[in-house]
Amino acid sequence: MSENSNRPPCLDTLLAKIAHRSCTVGVVGMGRVGLPFAVEAAKAGFNVVGVDTDPERVASLKRGVSYVEDVPSGEIKALVLSGKLQVFGDIDDAPDFDVLTISIATKLDKSATPDLSSMISVAEEAKRKLRKCQLVSIESTVYPGATEEIFQTSFMSTGLTPDKDFFLAHSPERVDPGNRAYSEKTITRVVGGIGPNSVAVAKAFYEAVLDRVHVVSSTRVAELTKLYENTFRAVNIGLVNEMLRVCDHMGLDVWEILDAANTKPFGIMRFLPGPGVGGDCVTLDPHFLEWKAREYNFPTRFVGLATDINRSMPAYVIERLWRILNDRGLPVKASKVLVIGASYKRDVADLRESPAVRIMDMLTERGAVLAYHDPMVPSLKTAHLELKSVQLTPETLSHHDVVMILTDHSTVDYALIAEHSNLVFDTRDAMRQVANGHARVVLL
Repeated sequence: MSENSNRPPCLDTLLAKIAHRSCTVGVVGMGRVGLPFAVEAAKAGFNVVGVDTDPERVASLKRGVSYVEDVPSGEIKALVLSGKLQVFGDIDDAPDFDVLTISIATKLDKSATPDLSSMISVAEEAKRKLRKCQLVSIESTVYPGATEEIFQTSFMSTGLTPDKDFFLAHSPERVDPGNRAYSEKTITRVVGGIGPNSVAVAKAFYEAVLDRVHVVSSTRVAELTKLYENTFRAVNIGLVNEMLRVCDHMGLDVWEILDAANTKPFGIMRFLPGPGVGGDCVTLDPHFLEWKAREYNFPTRFVGLATDINRSMPAYVIERLWRILNDRGLPVKASKVLVIGASYKRDVADLRESPAVRIMDMLTERGAVLAYHDPMVPSLKTAHLELKSVQLTPETLSHHDVVMILTDHSTVDYALIAEHSNLVFDTRDAMRQVANGHARVVLL
């Protein structure tokens, strides 16, 4: 029997639609992952239908207004006006798709165990739209085996045959918010399928949208690739955060040591210490790996240690601040503290798992009088505080006992901070170019 005799007819049909950009692409989850991809797919010539349950997002996109820093509003407005991008609040209201990508956020429960309810729910929703000759690609971060165990199992209950009647793939997102060097289009996409036909369709689709595609042997490989990438970051951040604390005990400057170590042209990568980790990748992905590894009775010790160190950094920052203020005869309670940066990383407005927010809550609990400045986050509300970003002026700076730099946004005037602050506690080495060894600037 020839190889072509096992080739399902709908495979060539869908490949032809992809090649001619005549298929409709659905994107479920129009957040920091889904929105950039939806825009790139529309710019590549596909008709794109976005689905998101957040009515504010839907309304914003229909007006042509972006809520993601890396996606210009002008691009969205042009695509909406041309009809290349439509947005719906319910998948059942959306038109049929030829290709469906799923990029909803995955979560952990209070015990740091993966919460699969959102994945199971979206699988059931996608199943209602499933039909022959359709590709579904999971881009959300999941544990190894989830694409098959959750999505393939759900889809097979329709009576359709996987890799013959429908095609299923996993292609983990690699978006890095705020990164000007790499974009959704230029970052290589890893693609794995449940079978050779699914791989062929997924490869063709992603190559039609993005610059580079790397095919792996299975969806499980693709799923674990994403977890490894972010666990790698978490472990190395944990290592450099532990080195920071070792240097603190030894009375050494960790920043000088890192500068010296990074002059070596091989065998080292530049990771920097900080007040903790945030976002939904480095903070969550290692837990997916730990959880799945326990199923095989394998303890991931490096991962657990790094997670513990990184999660303890906000408390360590508070303890360092206490020492810094104590040396100057000031208590934490009633001290006026101005925080610079509330988001979890530079040049984004994302507060998810932000260590800066955790530190602000902890300071409030300890009686500090708190204010913050963040050019990306005009206001914030937590369980313990509700604040609006203040303007960064000489008067504001001099009014506070200490200025804490927790997120090093590139648009902040650090020279102004150096000139007018009474004391600066810099957890990000943001003052390097302007402090000139000033005694009022203390590094983490």
